[in-house]
Amino acid sequence: QLQLVESGGGLVQPGGSLRLSCTASGFTLDRYSIGWFRQAPGKEREGVSCISSLGGSTSYADSVKGRFTISRDNAKNTVYLQMTSLKPEDTAVYYCAPNCDINYTSWGLGTQVTVSS
Repeated sequence: QLQLVESGGGLVQPGGSLRLSCTASGFTLDRYSIGWFRQAPGKEREGVSCISSLGGSTSYADSVKGRFTISRDNAKNTVYLQMTSLKPEDTAVYYCAPNCDINYTSWGLGTQVTVSS
């Protein structure tokens, strides 16, 4: 099973920024498109952004377009999610998954992002 590890979350004020990281243990990410997902309390997991294996193609949920940027550094085996102009509604646990697959079954622990004043 492919296992990914998310990091970089925290508490930030509205309008602030965070950069999340997604790394892999025991395998290289460069074969896979990678997606970021999030799940807020009481809500279903939703897709946030996806990047192709070589980084040439990206996509975003409408709710984060213009504020979040997904990127990858295959040399560092890491995919990033740069989040700016954060809003309270961005508060959630953020996860990454290979193949941008929301039906992925081996979710990691995720990283908590809390946007609050």
